[in-house]
Amino acid sequence: MKPIKNNPSPLPDPPITVWQTTSFGGSPTVYTRPLARLIEQLQHLPGVGPKTAQRLALHILKRPEDEVKALAMAIVEAKLQVGFCSVCFHLSAEPVCEICRAPNRDSSTICVVADSRDVIALEKTREYRGKYHVLGGLISPIDGIGPDQLHIHQLQRRVSQQKIEEVILAISPSVEGETTTLYVGHLLKPFTRVTRIAFGLPMGGDLEYADEVTLARALEGRRDLE
Repeated sequence: MKPIKNNPSPLPDPPITVWQTTSFGGSPTVYTRPLARLIEQLQHLPGVGPKTAQRLALHILKRPEDEVKALAMAIVEAKLQVGFCSVCFHLSAEPVCEICRAPNRDSSTICVVADSRDVIALEKTREYRGKYHVLGGLISPIDGIGPDQLHIHQLQRRVSQQKIEEVILAISPSVEGETTTLYVGHLLKPFTRVTRIAFGLPMGGDLEYADEVTLARALEGRRDLE
């Protein structure tokens, strides 16, 4: 009899490419799983819809590997290293931001804004040389955001303990912005002069989208809060 040969152990299955079907405008589009994941994650960015996410993802795939790695590393490092200034709550990679540390800034004036984007917009005007305080949002009862969720009490403590001659409220003129302006102004009036910038903006306009000339004139035309 011929000896029976043992069957060799089966080879591992080859890698399987998984495809995902997504619909853009009713037309099915097929992506491999890593590309589909990238497009899905890009859609989480503000203002990025499915088509823009697809365009960005395909552009990233065309770039050199070292360039893509540098982009990914920059995102991770920014997330891990950038926090908030312990004084004004502006974005900072240090415990105290550069503006708060700068000796040539006017420490007797504080400009109060809702978001760090507003600090950046005002700095571009090159008109304001004081310090800032970022509230971290606006009072909005509908969204469950009250004074305790913002950096308002830290501002009150800062103004009451320092020699502050003027607080400028530079908050966008929306319904929530007006509510926040009136609330903060009421808290700070016993301690110092409180003014608000004059807006060349429509009601509901966002401060960050105003041009530098409009913001500069708004700072120059500020008035006392009534």
